[in-house]
Amino acid sequence: MSITLTDQDKTTLRIAAYGAVTLLGAAGAVGGSPHRIATNGSLALGAATGPVGHVLADYPKGKELNGRSVAEIADRVLPALTAAMTLLNAQDPAEAGNFRHTVVTAIESAVHDSRPTPVMTDVIRKITDALDAA
Repeated sequence: MSITLTDQDKTTLRIAAYGAVTLLGAAGAVGGSPHRIATNGSLALGAATGPVGHVLADYPKGKELNGRSVAEIADRVLPALTAAMTLLNAQDPAEAGNFRHTVVTAIESAVHDSRPTPVMTDVIRKITDALDAA
């Protein structure tokens, strides 16, 4: 099955995926290394394949991932995760699965070098809940 993504769809996917890593990094600032979290997670996203991989090859432009707090970042990222899964499920459920797997791999890679704090564990749960809400 072929998927067709508009520029806005691609932006949503990028904000969702890179935003999940950004959100985890912001939460990790409490007890980890936000830079290491962001680097590890972004490298995992860069290894994505298929149509999702082509979309994620470009980092989001602008200030979509900036925020003054974890809550502000979450307000953008969590709905984008659900929206990304919804739009991919509507076109190609296998590609939705690829996207979900890619994001989960990125957040697992992001915390690989550290012991996740309870705050990070809670953010990971919120990310996976948002992915599964579609």
